Amino acid sequence: MSKIALYGATGAIGSRVLDEALSRGHTVTAVVRDPAKLTRTHPNLRVVTGDALDPESVAEAAKGQDVVVSAVGGGDGPGHMATIRPSVESLVSALRTLGADAPRLVLVGGAGSLRVPDGKQVWDAEGLPDFVLQIMHAHGDALDYCHTVDDVRWTSLSPAATIEPGERTGSYRTATDDLVVDADGNSRISTEDYAVALLDEIEEPRHTGERFTVGY
Repeated sequence: MSKIALYGATGAIGSRVLDEALSRGHTVTAVVRDPAKLTRTHPNLRVVTGDALDPESVAEAAKGQDVVVSAVGGGDGPGHMATIRPSVESLVSALRTLGADAPRLVLVGGAGSLRVPDGKQVWDAEGLPDFVLQIMHAHGDALDYCHTVDDVRWTSLSPAATIEPGERTGSYRTATDDLVVDADGNSRISTEDYAVALLDEIEEPRHTGERFTVGY
C-alpha cells in the first residue's frame, strides 16, 4: 500500500481519487487550505492544512510520502490560469528539495492538448467559450512545463473530452497523446473510472515522465 498526499481532495475529481485510494487500502494525507471543508472520515485518512502554491508547505506535506497527487483546480478560466501551472511548478520545486527520497508526482491534467483524428487538438474545435479555452490552455501550459522536468518522477493523466460523475465500471482504455474515442466518435469517462485509472497508475507505474489519457 502507498502513502499518498492528495491536493484538491474536496473537488469533483479529487474526491473520487480520495474514495478510490481509501477503498484500496492506501493511506491518504489530504492537504487542504480549509480542513473544515473536508468532512470525510476514515482510519486511513489524515487531513492537514497546506497550499500547493507554497513550495515550503508542499515539501513538509510530501516528506515520507510515496506519491503526491495534485487535483487542484482554479474555478473559472482566469482562476485556472493563475493556479494550474504555478501549482505544478511549486510541487516540482518542493519535491526537488527532497532529493532521492522525493515521492512521485501524479497530476490531474486536461484534455485540450490531446490530438483528435484529423490531427488537430481538442482546443482547436470551433465555438469553444473563452473560459473553456483558458482552462484547457492552463493545463496545456502545465504539461509543457512538465516536459522540461527530468529530475522529478511525474505523470500527468488527461481525461476524455467529457468527464462527469457517473458509474464506477473499472473498465477504460488508455492512449498517450491521442484522444480516446468510442465507436461512435464520443470521448467520455466518469470521474469514478478516471480515479480508477489514476490509482492503477499509482499501483503499477507505466507512464513515468509522460502524459497519458483515459476514456471508454
